[in-house]
Amino acid sequence: MAYVAHGCHRFHFNKGVSRVPKGTLQSPNECDRKFSFKTDYKKKQLTEAEEATTDLMSSQGVKLVGFWVSPFVLRVEWALKLKGIEYEYIEEDIFNKSPLLLELNPVHQKVPVMVHDGKVMAESFVILEYIDETWKQTPLLPQDPYERAMARFWAKSVEEKLLDTAWIAMCSQGDEKENALKSAREVLEKIEGELKGKKFFGGEAIGYLDLAVGWIPFWLPVWEEVGSMKILDPSKFPNIIAWMSHFLKHPVVKERLPPRDEMVIYCDKRSEEIAALIASAKHG
Repeated sequence: MAYVAHGCHRFHFNKGVSRVPKGTLQSPNECDRKFSFKTDYKKKQLTEAEEATTDLMSSQGVKLVGFWVSPFVLRVEWALKLKGIEYEYIEEDIFNKSPLLLELNPVHQKVPVMVHDGKVMAESFVILEYIDETWKQTPLLPQDPYERAMARFWAKSVEEKLLDTAWIAMCSQGDEKENALKSAREVLEKIEGELKGKKFFGGEAIGYLDLAVGWIPFWLPVWEEVGSMKILDPSKFPNIIAWMSHFLKHPVVKERLPPRDEMVIYCDKRSEEIAALIASAKHG
């Protein structure tokens, strides 16, 4: 697998208007030159983005555009590694989105985006199913139609009802935090029942649902630390704690996890930014 830093594809558009010091006049020719420079620079940016996209679309193999701390990206990487698929990883700055990302995923403008032999796809659950159907070795989804449906159901439910509420709990205070914590624990109670007597959700091997909720063992404890809260009580959720241990010890998962210290710093910063926005909205 090759890692490509995508910083060379990041461009900073000058969206502001130049302020002219008082008493200073700019000649029409000077204004024309500056406008021409900005226009040419913008054209160059777009041309480079189009060229990068064309290169990806015309190349063979698998390319994955991601963000280092995104659990949505990591679940795709884990799936590729479980299947033994070689891929090239391209790091994206999601706070300063590159023209390449906007070209590849103009609808959602998010990661992950996977390109396979020129075919572009987005949304991690969609990509997981594509991977499973394209490369048959080491199946991720169960063979039984009902079990497949239930795996998809739980993946979607945990995403909507646990991931979102746990993130809100980390970033909020007071009643909003308590309500989010209560909702998160209620979902965990249901997951606890699903794992009774199992090593992984599908049995003895990691599967689709394990990858879908694989953010819980590593990301949730970080969010607990940053948010000074407790969601995962070992005495209440022993099955989940045992599953977390099995999941994190798996070689494929273990070798592809973000640095925890950096995650704490990142989540702490994001939590402060979101808390400030919430406070501003309340007082606005």
